Amino acid sequence: MTSKDRFLKALNKGKPDRLPVTTHHLMPSFLNNFMDGIGEQQFFDQFGLDSIKWAVASFYTPGKGEYFDPFQTELGFLETRRVCSENWRFRIETLPGKDYETKRFSIITPGKSLSMVLQSNEYTTWVAEHLIKEKNDIDVIAKYMTSPVCDVAEINRIALEYGNRGLVRGHIAGFEGFGQPGCWQDFACLFGIENLIYKTFDDPEWVHSFLGVLMERKRHFVRSLKGALYDIIELGGGDASTTVISPDIFDKFVAPYDSELIREAHAVNQRIVYHTCGGMMPILENIAGMKPDAMETFTPPDMGGDTRLGEAKKRIGDKVCMIGGFDQFHFFNGCTPEQTRAEVRRCFNEAGGNGGFILSPSDHFFQADLILIEAYAEEARKCEYL
Repeated sequence: MTSKDRFLKALNKGKPDRLPVTTHHLMPSFLNNFMDGIGEQQFFDQFGLDSIKWAVASFYTPGKGEYFDPFQTELGFLETRRVCSENWRFRIETLPGKDYETKRFSIITPGKSLSMVLQSNEYTTWVAEHLIKEKNDIDVIAKYMTSPVCDVAEINRIALEYGNRGLVRGHIAGFEGFGQPGCWQDFACLFGIENLIYKTFDDPEWVHSFLGVLMERKRHFVRSLKGALYDIIELGGGDASTTVISPDIFDKFVAPYDSELIREAHAVNQRIVYHTCGGMMPILENIAGMKPDAMETFTPPDMGGDTRLGEAKKRIGDKVCMIGGFDQFHFFNGCTPEQTRAEVRRCFNEAGGNGGFILSPSDHFFQADLILIEAYAEEARKCEYL
């Protein structure tokens, strides 16, 4: 099988020729610091991993007075071109005298200006000041925000050029500046997860109101995916995990909105992987009940998650493809190749039965012993289905 065939067989809950083995995102800092700045495809080829091509490209909605931000001169990691209008413009200012690179990201509207402060180092970016500060900020966003769509022609160009080398993967559009695919996750990025949890008790109607706004914007994007040659699209986010929120909050504020996006994605023949990097065990059936095609990341307890792979396989393995499960913190660093190989076998023995499993680190890694990545990939390629 080609890598693409292998992935697709597993995503359809079948048994490929062997265990598909890959990574989640390849972080630029890792490639620069440990791999002499090679490209992602070179990394996959060097280690004999099943490769993934992340492809994201946006466009503006014709006939609505929208256009690309003319002041966006470069794209960040998995960032798309910002869509603006005369009523929804962007301004980015560098704030000097900070310990980290610090920028104020502002959205200018006729109603008011909204802004957030983002800080970065070589590894990642985080929010130092959230966009939503007052209750009526969500009304301003709802009235003036633009509605990006997928640039299907560009995605298809990338996919056709990539061919059968591996999986073509994308994500549902997040909010400008610092957003993520899921409705709840997007809201958490804009308002702060602690603030958002409090508001589910203090003002649930306000929370539902803005989740609905975000869902409609994402629904518009999902519908534009018709005809795009993606293999799978990411939805969700770690703030929906049960190491952050309760199952009750998940059922009331996460599932109703993200499940609608899954339904819309299926209507335009797109597969969805639901991403929950953190606790999953109390809500395994809840996520599977939203009917995604796959679930990730199945983070183990020693990395701050709670996944018991064997139990998870028994509970939901016949409903979705499982992606992840590998402890990259302890088995890409500071151990022997034999220990890494044993961890690969543990994952395969617990979750690989009857197929429907893709081995992957449970989210990003920023450093690794290359000999351990070699052991990881080599051992996984030996995990064959009889």
